[in-house]
Amino acid sequence: MDIDFVRKQFPAFQEPSLQGQAFFENAGGSYPCGAVIDRLFRFYSRHKVQPYAPYAASRQAGAEMDEARSRLAAMLGVADRDVSFGPSTTQNTYVLAQAFRQFLKPGESIVVTNQDHEANSGPWRRLSDSGIEVREWTVDPATGHLDPAALESLLDESVRLVCFPHCSNVVGEINPVTEITALAHAAGAFVCVDGVSYAPHGLPNVGGLGPDIYLFSAYKTYGPHQGIMVINPSLAELLPNQGHVFNGGDLSKRFTPAGPDHAQVAACAGMVDYFEALADHHGADRMRGAEMGHFVHDLMRQREIGLLQPLLDAVKDRNDLRLLGPSTAEDRAPTVALALGRPAEPVAAQLAELGIMAGGGDFYAGRALSAMGIDPAEGVLRLSFTHYTSEDEVAKLIEALDRVV
Repeated sequence: MDIDFVRKQFPAFQEPSLQGQAFFENAGGSYPCGAVIDRLFRFYSRHKVQPYAPYAASRQAGAEMDEARSRLAAMLGVADRDVSFGPSTTQNTYVLAQAFRQFLKPGESIVVTNQDHEANSGPWRRLSDSGIEVREWTVDPATGHLDPAALESLLDESVRLVCFPHCSNVVGEINPVTEITALAHAAGAFVCVDGVSYAPHGLPNVGGLGPDIYLFSAYKTYGPHQGIMVINPSLAELLPNQGHVFNGGDLSKRFTPAGPDHAQVAACAGMVDYFEALADHHGADRMRGAEMGHFVHDLMRQREIGLLQPLLDAVKDRNDLRLLGPSTAEDRAPTVALALGRPAEPVAAQLAELGIMAGGGDFYAGRALSAMGIDPAEGVLRLSFTHYTSEDEVAKLIEALDRVV
């Protein structure tokens, strides 16, 4: 990967106030790419009007929103109507849970995990208020691993939905989505995958993976603060409409109770602009859609694996901290949580003084931390990066860790 080219696509790397700062809290939100910022500015400047009316500015506004949906859908390997936008993944999940609350019958069951961020766990767990049985697929307390064999013992004819993360925001291990989806589908259950912690490291081909629902956040994939969800149309048509009554027949609006943020939806096309520019620069200029998405995914992953392994090697055998999740870069995302045996937030503050932007806390993953014997009040030190991180920044992080830990 041409890292100089990559970093030129992100205005943050040219921002004077950020010079000398190494950004290692990307799991909380990535830098936006320039193409997204340009599109957002253009929308607000030229046609911030109600879209889809007959006058020119309105037609252009609607066309840019449609462009974002269609180009993202192509990258994700799904149809345009399968893609919905919402204010956040947390909100999208909450709305979906309300649809399932109406759809499911008392006595039916769902499966959730304790590896999840609260956003893909809490809304589903609350369905127990309506008589839905909530079964918990638990992690290995030593490693945080989710064993698909353990899921099999939870599945029977009463289970209607299985919810799990593509990748945990503290464990980091990449879960085998296709294998788990096949197990759930064989038992007659639908599948909801939280992809928030995986998608920043390469948008997946959701159509190829096979889940019924896949959710991720644009603000973690170099875009604006929007939640993006893919819903299988067969399931979408079964679930009760959660949007305006007049939008019930439009699957892309069926799970959006409020009107979308028009400008931010349109700006999401800038994410695809960036991915296409990245592919073109690296010799894949004839690729578009899912083929281009696959190329960029692998390009990003290869880059991140090379950056991640030195960091894992630097921390995996230390006796003054505990690395959560796998110690091999191929098996995980570059989201590295360290349990220090003491409150992590003050350590993050010490790193900040050394030019390392990182976070300390429970990161809404209190269930996962508790399951692994970590006090959520102490939390973990989380170090997360993406393909635009440099080798020098990783070396700076390792040196800073030696000083503060």
